Amino acid sequence: MSKPHYTIAVSGLNNIDSPGPGMPVIRALKEAESFTTRIIGLSYDSFEPGLYMNEWVDYTYQLPFPSAGQEILMNRLRQIQNIEKIDVLIPNFDAELFSFIRLSNRLDKELGIKTILPEEQAFEERHKANLSAWGQKHNIQVPPGTMIHSIYEIPAVAAQYGYPLVIKGKYYEAGIAYSYDQAVNWFHKISAKWGLPIILQKFVTGTEVNITALGDGNGQMIGAVPMRKQVITDKGKAWAGVTLEDEKMMDFARHLFKETRWKGPCELEMIRTKEGALYLIELNPRFPAWVYLAVGSGQNHPEALVNMAMGNTVKPMDTYDIGKMFIRYSWDMIVNMKDFEQISVHGEAGKNKKEN
Repeated sequence: MSKPHYTIAVSGLNNIDSPGPGMPVIRALKEAESFTTRIIGLSYDSFEPGLYMNEWVDYTYQLPFPSAGQEILMNRLRQIQNIEKIDVLIPNFDAELFSFIRLSNRLDKELGIKTILPEEQAFEERHKANLSAWGQKHNIQVPPGTMIHSIYEIPAVAAQYGYPLVIKGKYYEAGIAYSYDQAVNWFHKISAKWGLPIILQKFVTGTEVNITALGDGNGQMIGAVPMRKQVITDKGKAWAGVTLEDEKMMDFARHLFKETRWKGPCELEMIRTKEGALYLIELNPRFPAWVYLAVGSGQNHPEALVNMAMGNTVKPMDTYDIGKMFIRYSWDMIVNMKDFEQISVHGEAGKNKKEN
């Protein structure tokens, strides 16, 4: 019996020092055992490396920035769909997710594009600014945090939480401030890049551990693999990591999915204190850039997501290989200037354009 063939669109092709999840997700999809794929890359910047990785990405189209609005995005996707007949779309940027969540029903009904995304309420509740209240609601241990819009609010929060303070952007980036001056510097640096508000979070001492996971939206955890970072970049990104045998982390994840009924992929960033307590410091609402470690450990989460989207039976994945490591590396690609011009001028590029 032949395998089904799906056309799958994937964003997040910025495979740089702060990598997006797109290329690891595509790698996982290319290695899926239950189907074959044509991969459509969705880009926002002509310098995203995935645009030029033709052995992985069949063809790429540029999308309007999220700030352009949902109708402009919908119109662009309609143009692309008229050519490509996309079956499943997997967005991988935090900043674009709200638009795709809002459009998910229309994408399905009007264009026939399937997605597996969290409900809008769940997505909004787990924002960094709302995480403390979200944790209390679902009985999930979260360090207290406060959202601010001005540096003049820092002293009051510092008096409550003490130093050091964790300073976080709305979407990305974080720093640790050991004084008021450092907090002000982090506030200006992060807000200039990602805007307001800024989140001040109580610092919890311990070891950072992470889980990449997938939920079905009905309280079931489809798969989960825990990891500890072994090498961390100056941006706080894992450059190497190892899978862990940790039933307490797995129980934490099962409880989270049961309580929140989270639908789709996520990354749980946690701190384990020396006493063994686990604190959730972030819930990222998409696959992490290290998701291929789960594939290498025996759980192909992107493959499971596509099968869920297509209505195929997906059994929970309960086992994974312990002690598997990933080590990230840099690789210089040589590309033709005409390929760069093609995506910059025409908004599409690739070696395998679909012919109607």
